[in-house]
Amino acid sequence: MNIALARSVVGERLRLLAERMSFVTSRLKGMAHGESAEKCTPDHCAIQVDSDDEIGDSTRAFNQLIEALALSIETETAVRTFTEMLVSELDVHQLTEQALALLLQHTGADGGAILIEADGEIRVAASQGIGSAHLLANNDRVRSALRTERRHMVKLPEDLVVDGMLAQFRPREVVIDPVLHKEVVLGAVVLASGQGFSAEDRNRLDVFERGLALALHNALLYHRLQTLAALDPLTGAYNRRFGMARLREEFQRAVRLNLPLGILMFDIDYFKRINDTYGHLAGDRVLARVAKTARSVLREGDVLIRYGGEEFIAVLPAASLHDLEYVSERLRHMVEDLVLMDGDQAIRATVSIGATAYPDTDVEDDTALVDRADKALYTAKSGGRNRVVVT
Repeated sequence: MNIALARSVVGERLRLLAERMSFVTSRLKGMAHGESAEKCTPDHCAIQVDSDDEIGDSTRAFNQLIEALALSIETETAVRTFTEMLVSELDVHQLTEQALALLLQHTGADGGAILIEADGEIRVAASQGIGSAHLLANNDRVRSALRTERRHMVKLPEDLVVDGMLAQFRPREVVIDPVLHKEVVLGAVVLASGQGFSAEDRNRLDVFERGLALALHNALLYHRLQTLAALDPLTGAYNRRFGMARLREEFQRAVRLNLPLGILMFDIDYFKRINDTYGHLAGDRVLARVAKTARSVLREGDVLIRYGGEEFIAVLPAASLHDLEYVSERLRHMVEDLVLMDGDQAIRATVSIGATAYPDTDVEDDTALVDRADKALYTAKSGGRNRVVVT
C-alpha cells in the first residue's frame, strides 16, 4: 500500500514535470517556425517546488532552465527589434536618439550619450540624462576608448553627473564603449548607472552594439553620399539644385519666424580672360580659391552655392543689410588680395557683389529675392566691377 501511495504521489509529480518539458519543447519548435514566445515564460512553465528530495532538485533545475530560456528569448527579441528598427533609419540624428533610448531601456542605465566621429572630429550625436554632455567629446577617457578600441569601465567618476528625477547625482559606474564596424571606429557609447552594470548588462550591451554599428555605418555612408551628391566637386560649394533647395527652405523659415535673410550674389570679374590667358586648369584653381575664401568669410550656418560657371550665391540666415555690406566688402577685399602663382606668373582676381535681404526687400518668394540680388550684381558690374552694391 505504501509503495502504491508513493508511486501515485511520485508518479503525479513526474508526470507534471514531463508535461511541462513537453510543453516547452513544443513552444521551442513553434518559435523555430516564427510563433510567439509569450507562453514560454516562468509564469506559464514553472513548477512549484514542494519537496527537498531529488524530485524537488529536478524541479528547481527545470525552473532555472525556464528562467534562463526566458531571459535568452527576451534578449534575442529585444536585439532583433532593436536592429530592425535601426537599420531602416538613415537619418543619423534620429538613429542615435532611438538607439540611445533603447540602450537605456535594456541596460538599466540612468543616462547616456552616443558620440560619432566624422572628418576627424568627435561630436555628441545624442544624449539623455547627462549633465554637460557636450564635454564628452573632449573627455580623456572617451578619447582613450576610441584610440585603444577597447571598453573602459569607470567607477565613481568625478567628471560626470547624471540628471535624476529629483536631483543630479554622480553615477556609481560608467561604461565607455567604442562602436566599430569592420575594425573602423565610428563613435562611442557612454552609459552611466547609479547601481552599476551587471555582467548580464555588459553582455547585452555587446550584442546591442553590433546592431548599432551596422545601422550607424549605413546612416553615415548615406549621409556622405548625400553630401557628395549635393556638392560641386571643384569648389566644395552646394551645386545649384541642392543649394537653391536650401535657399527655399531658409526663405520659408524666415517668413514663418519673421526673421531676416540675406543673400549675396557674386561672380569673378573677367573670368573668361583668366581662362584664355592662363588656361582652364588655372581658371579652375581660381574658382576653387575664391570659393575657399568665401567660406572663410561666411559663418558656420551660412550656405555657399555655385550658381553657375563663375557665379556664386551665399545665403546668410538672420543677416541684415548692414551685415551684408560688411561681409561683402570683407569678401571683396580678401579676393582682391589673393595671388595665385602659375609657374612664374601671378594670377589675380576680383569679384563683383550684389546683395539684398528679406524683409528689407519686399519680395514674395526666394526666386524674387535672387532676382533682386542679380540686379544688384549687374549694377556692380556695370559700375566698373570689383564693387559691392547692396539694395
